[in-house]
Amino acid sequence: MNPFSSSTRLRDMIRAIRACKTAAEERTVVRKECAAIRASIDENDQHYRHRNMSKLMFIHMLGYPTHFGQMECLKLISSPGFPEKRIGYLGLMLLVDERQEVLMLVTNSLKQDLNHTNQYIVGLALCALGNICSAEMARDLAPEVERLLQFRDPNIRKKAALCSIRIIKKVPDLAENFVNPATGLLREKHHGVLITGVQLCTELCKISSEALEHIRKKCTEGLVRTLKDLANSSYSPEYDIAGITDPFLHIKLLRLLRELGEGDADASDSMNDILAQVATKTESNKVAGNAILYECVQTIMSIEDNGGLRVLAINILGRFLSNRDNNTRYVALNMLMKAVSADTQAVQRHRATILECVKDSDASIRKRALELIYVLVNETNVKPLTKELVDYLEVSDQDFREDLTTKICSIVSKFSLEKIWYIDQMVKVLSKAGNFLKDEVWHALIVVISNASKLHGYTVRALYKAFQTSTEQETFVRVAMWCLGEYGDLLINNVEMLDIEDPITVTESDAVDVVEHALKRHASDLTTKEMALVALLKLSSRFPSCTERIREIIVQYKGNLVLELQQRSIEFNSIIAKHQNISSTLVERMPVLDEETFNARRAGSLTDAASTPTGPSVSLPNGVVKSVAPLLDLLDLSADDTTPAHSSSGGDFLQDLLGVDQSVVSQQSGATHTSKNGTDVLLDLLSIGSPSAPIESPPAQSNSSIINMLSPSTSKREPISSLDDLSSVSLSSRASPTAGAASMTDLLDVFASGPSTIENNGPVNPSITAFESSSLRLTFNLSKQPGTPQTTNIQATFMNLSSNAYTDFVFQAAVPKFLQLLLDPASGNTLPANGKGSITQNLRVTNSQHGKKSLVMRIRITYKINGKDTLEEGQITNFPRDL
Repeated sequence: MNPFSSSTRLRDMIRAIRACKTAAEERTVVRKECAAIRASIDENDQHYRHRNMSKLMFIHMLGYPTHFGQMECLKLISSPGFPEKRIGYLGLMLLVDERQEVLMLVTNSLKQDLNHTNQYIVGLALCALGNICSAEMARDLAPEVERLLQFRDPNIRKKAALCSIRIIKKVPDLAENFVNPATGLLREKHHGVLITGVQLCTELCKISSEALEHIRKKCTEGLVRTLKDLANSSYSPEYDIAGITDPFLHIKLLRLLRELGEGDADASDSMNDILAQVATKTESNKVAGNAILYECVQTIMSIEDNGGLRVLAINILGRFLSNRDNNTRYVALNMLMKAVSADTQAVQRHRATILECVKDSDASIRKRALELIYVLVNETNVKPLTKELVDYLEVSDQDFREDLTTKICSIVSKFSLEKIWYIDQMVKVLSKAGNFLKDEVWHALIVVISNASKLHGYTVRALYKAFQTSTEQETFVRVAMWCLGEYGDLLINNVEMLDIEDPITVTESDAVDVVEHALKRHASDLTTKEMALVALLKLSSRFPSCTERIREIIVQYKGNLVLELQQRSIEFNSIIAKHQNISSTLVERMPVLDEETFNARRAGSLTDAASTPTGPSVSLPNGVVKSVAPLLDLLDLSADDTTPAHSSSGGDFLQDLLGVDQSVVSQQSGATHTSKNGTDVLLDLLSIGSPSAPIESPPAQSNSSIINMLSPSTSKREPISSLDDLSSVSLSSRASPTAGAASMTDLLDVFASGPSTIENNGPVNPSITAFESSSLRLTFNLSKQPGTPQTTNIQATFMNLSSNAYTDFVFQAAVPKFLQLLLDPASGNTLPANGKGSITQNLRVTNSQHGKKSLVMRIRITYKINGKDTLEEGQITNFPRDL
């Protein structure tokens, strides 16, 4: 016999599928079986139709498509026999959902079966309708279901009630038709019918306010009486579960009473006694009893206020917290979180138990208990609760420490009435779990310390003591370095001692030892080392006897591969060795930080915080601060032969213009740098912006030309021909980590230098009008230097043609990469009106393809007219061809 013929039994097909060793074999078996079923359907084989449907349902449960068998369901439903109808309705509920159009064809069969004389067939139709009923079917069949709510058989009434719930959810407008039949079910003695009637009334109360008022007025007393009889009933083996009579009916009745009592004082009063009875008499040592108690607590907390009942309910939840079952404790914590707003004092009585839950082994319970403790904290209990949490912090799991430290810091910041207590707690948290905190937390601590002038000595001593036992937390070490640098002199000889302190003996050498240890820690990151170097510089002025030792420590980083540490080492060494007369002024204590402004900005309440650009800003040659981001727009040199064809964005074009390969930059920037955009490359080349990003290796040499849009005004410059020569422009760009640093100019010796200028020697070419608009004229006076035909000196003269003066005048220029551009500072930043004055600025352009390509330049001019920003742009192409 063919194992995949339509006559194959279901068990044989299941056995064949389970015998498959691979998914491919299973698919093969299913395909063959589906093909046999299709053939049987085409042949209209009525003898095996029910068997085919059984196999299709199993195939459907395996996840394979079975839509071709949907019509077979309808044929089986229309059959007169009960076995065929049973398989047909079961297949209908599995293979078809309410969104499919084929369901419309079964409405008539359902209506006939709902009126059938066989109560078992009526039950099948009700089950199917309760599972797949759509809105259209609900409207068509609601009268039949409503009639069946009064059927003689309790099983039919029960199924009709469940089907009615589906109907009123699909079509809420039909709810009023079921109110009277539903209230009639509440008088049933049969528990199965009664529980479905209670559920139907609950849904009616949620859907219809009219139904809620009707049931509240007519049925509240009857429901209270039913619950009372149920709670006081004797042992009934038919409904008994763990010694409790029908806990499911208990729970359904309590939920309906919750809907009726919420917002109605009279209904709430009528059910107070029975709720108190259920809460006190129900045993809590069984799962069924705990379920009833939990539902009773929810009902008590939802109905109108009764102080005594709420205290009783919260005490029940407190008992739940001592339960060994994790689920029971978790739901108790959830319910207590809701109960805090109703009766905080009652919840506070269980604070110790909740605190123990914070130390639970279950992560979900720990997290929920911590959230509840956070809500319970107030001015009276903040100190003991914080102490418990801080003590637990040291032994808590690593996964839980981040949440715990965040909550502790939030509590301390919110309820810190005394700064000394705030400092103590924050030092403890930082020393135990500082690595889990965000930077803004230790920044806030430094701001508080700065403002607590009477606690500077106490703070630095507390940090010194904590540092002796804990140096693993990075943020703690940073705060300690900052305080030692600012207030290290207070550490010696116990200056500004408080009564609560014990005197300690610390020498100047001990203080330097702490900083040296932090600097040489293997785990210290760049920020920590930078702060340690600054602390050493400040201590060199405060501890004259240790100056030479401090200088020796600083000099060790003179050849460090990290450029920032190298630069700080050289500059700090220069200050200590050559400028002792002004070092005390340079390293004096920082002014007190504005705590209110910091807190407001941290909370995001300052209006200028949202409007201030986040990008780096640079100082342009004439002293105006501008954002770096607009520089990319300046490089949009239209699509001429000087523009790289492959550049598709500002960043890519800038890299092309600078002759910097993106992949090379990414590889050369070290472990702490990922790929850079064009703006970052420009900033690195020109040493603009914050040097906070560490550079682990010196920049590689390159012969590509660069654009110099921003020129320093403190030193005489030579032409820049490659990246190798950047040391003459920027103190942050060096070809070698040691040679470049050693040869850089001492920052403190350059004050006598005047602004650099470009000498205009040689024959002068006729001037050209480079740019002219209705309000501004730019004239270029061109000249050559003898012996360097590829270099052109340009004197730019700006003339104001309008009747309004221009302020904050800024000139920017960009050229293709075959040109090199050097700008000097402008002669001013205010341009008088009506041509009564001018601004001049010198430029030098070197053409590497002299004689082949002419000069081309893109310019941008920004200024303000009566405080309003104005922008003018243009491209200059009318240079003489011999330039």
